[in-house]
Amino acid sequence: MRPLCVHMDDFCSYREPTSVGLHDVDYFVLVGPTGSGKSTVIDAICFALYGSVPRWGKENVIRLALAPSANSGRVALVFEAAGRRYGVVRALARTKQSVTTKEARLDELDPSVDPADGIEEMLAAQVRTIADGDRVTAAVERVTGLEFRYFTQCVVLPQGRFADFLQAEPRKRQDLLVQLLDAGTFEVVMRRAGEEAKAAEARAQASEAQLAKVGGADEAAETAARQRVERLETLGDQVRSALDDLRRTDDAIRDRNAEAADAARSLGALTALAMPADVPTLADDLKAATGTAERAAREAARYEEAESAARERLAGLGDKAVLDLAARAHREHARLTAEIETVHAEADEARRAAADAEADAAVAQANLQQAQDELQRTRDAHTAADLVQRLAVGEPCPVCLREVTEPPEPHAPPALGAADRNVKARTRDLETVQHAHRRLDRETSRLDEKLDGLRRQLGTQDEHIRAHPDADDVRRRLDAIRTAEEDAEQARRDLRAARDDLAKAERLLAGLNDEASGARRKLDEARDTVVAFGAPAVDRADPHAAWTTLLAWRDQEAARRGEAAETLANELSDLRARRDDRRRALAAELDGHEIAVPASADPETVREAVLNARNQAENRLADVQRDRKRAEELADEIRTHRQDAAVAQELARHLRANNFENWLCGEALALLVDAASETLRQLSGGQFEFVLDERNAIEVTDHTEAGLRRSVRTLSGGETFQASLALALALSDQIARLGGGRGVRGLDSIFLDEGFGTLDPATLDTVATTLERLTSGGDRMVGIVTHVPALAERVPVRFDVSRDHTGSHLEKKTT
Repeated sequence: MRPLCVHMDDFCSYREPTSVGLHDVDYFVLVGPTGSGKSTVIDAICFALYGSVPRWGKENVIRLALAPSANSGRVALVFEAAGRRYGVVRALARTKQSVTTKEARLDELDPSVDPADGIEEMLAAQVRTIADGDRVTAAVERVTGLEFRYFTQCVVLPQGRFADFLQAEPRKRQDLLVQLLDAGTFEVVMRRAGEEAKAAEARAQASEAQLAKVGGADEAAETAARQRVERLETLGDQVRSALDDLRRTDDAIRDRNAEAADAARSLGALTALAMPADVPTLADDLKAATGTAERAAREAARYEEAESAARERLAGLGDKAVLDLAARAHREHARLTAEIETVHAEADEARRAAADAEADAAVAQANLQQAQDELQRTRDAHTAADLVQRLAVGEPCPVCLREVTEPPEPHAPPALGAADRNVKARTRDLETVQHAHRRLDRETSRLDEKLDGLRRQLGTQDEHIRAHPDADDVRRRLDAIRTAEEDAEQARRDLRAARDDLAKAERLLAGLNDEASGARRKLDEARDTVVAFGAPAVDRADPHAAWTTLLAWRDQEAARRGEAAETLANELSDLRARRDDRRRALAAELDGHEIAVPASADPETVREAVLNARNQAENRLADVQRDRKRAEELADEIRTHRQDAAVAQELARHLRANNFENWLCGEALALLVDAASETLRQLSGGQFEFVLDERNAIEVTDHTEAGLRRSVRTLSGGETFQASLALALALSDQIARLGGGRGVRGLDSIFLDEGFGTLDPATLDTVATTLERLTSGGDRMVGIVTHVPALAERVPVRFDVSRDHTGSHLEKKTT
């Protein structure tokens, strides 16, 4: 895993959006004051990948990720692993109780985007989404090949946990190596071998079970099956002959049944003949209904003539609508004439009042002019008092043109005030009279317009009255029309009643005629049912006589045909008895050959049963032959499965017995210890080197103490740092080769967050040289966090970290 860019927005102390570009960096250092946010950059890489940070004390803790005063935040990382580019984003949100991960997503990205374009451009170039939500961390573990706890031991070495891998128990250290080396594959092989052994054994047992099912397929079974086929072939010929005889008997029975059915139908048709109940009285009902209909027609004609005469009288009296219009015109003319007189008087009165108001306005205007003249004379008499009221400090005097510094005391003469009040009073009087004059003018105009409208309406009514000027004559003619209308309406009611009676009589007559037609039709239909049996001709004009003749013939014909039907039934009984005897004999023959068919079965069922029995016999013969062949194949399969099970069991046993995983991890750990010893000797000035005890626990040999072997837990703080760093560098340097060169397990990055200040100058120089050598090939990134200037100055890329009241800030510098 090699990071290209990490982005922080409201993450811990980074309040402003901050991106750290690492795509062109192999070796960098984060420097700055304590608490400025140096380690937070490494924390952001770890949090983006696994959703937690080791130095927060507990895995899956995220409440410390969000800046204290922020409600939301975002961390993004673009990195490469095994030749592919990935982007992981985690968005944070603050709730009432805590901080939650609002969104998480891991995408594979297009590697063709230039990292210099920025993290947002790289994240936008999505190839596919690998995981989202809670599944992101597990997906990251698959991509990087490391769980969170192992990532923080061999990639990110945080403060306070630098020595975790050094001081880990052998079992836990082996778990890490198993994951890094994929040594768990051999355990998988062992389990798969055991599973394959069980599966092969199960297949062998299944084959044995199948073999047990075909165990009866021997030569004797095949001979018996062949003989049954031959017997059924002979039986088939015998059955065909018996079925032909039965078919002939069935044909004879079918013919007699058809004759019996015809006889039964003819008797049924004869006995079904019956005279309808209404035929005897139908003629009398028709005669009475005809008389009633004729009388109703004469009454309807008489009322129709009366109704026509009433309509003619009404038509001769004139147009009622025109007369109604003339009557309304006379009434409206009288009303309009009276209203015109009233409005005319009101208009004359309004004009007189307007003239009076106009005269009053002239008097008020003269009074106002007189008051204004009096006011002017009073002002002229008191000019000085009036001038004092208009003087202002700082303005020139209108008389002497000097600047006014202190104006005289103003005073208002009583005569001047009285004159002014008189002018205002006369002004109000004039306005009152003028308002009244305007109102009266508007009223006069309104009344004149109303008078014109009424006169136009009166002219309209004159046009209607001109054709009928006599109002009394109009009223008399309208009364006559109303009387004629009442007479005509009564005539129409009488005519409707007469027509209803006629329609009722005609419906009754039509119904009886329909009944007569129906009776004749029923007679025809009844005779048609027996005409084939020789029914006689009848007179249709008299349905009653015709039915009497037809029923007499019916009685004679039914007696004759009944005797013939009895003879036919006796013949049918004999044929059925002979057929049943032959069927029972055939059923007994079939039963002897183990073919169960009822004696009542039809020939097709019998033929199908024999054919099925023969097919089953042939199938049985084929099954026996197939089973004999299958038994031989199953025996071969059982031998093969037993051999496969034995091989798989032996492989699983060897893997368990040799503790292959322990051996492989032990060899890997020995190589790591050898590589780390060389670095440790350089860092410690030849004092220490690593060794393994019999339990593969890591110890050190102290050459200053005559080669004394010591537990790594007895080392001082500075010595522990040297040992941990040596082991971490060896792990980072060697793990790709130990893992067989698989890119997915290659540790392409290592981040050291530890107090280099505990090292003496010589050791610090050795550490710096070792780190420079580790990055010299350009295939591994090393990032460190330090306060030591001597070490920081030797790192080619430096990120200066500072912090103020707005949060942490980061600036990239190249030395």
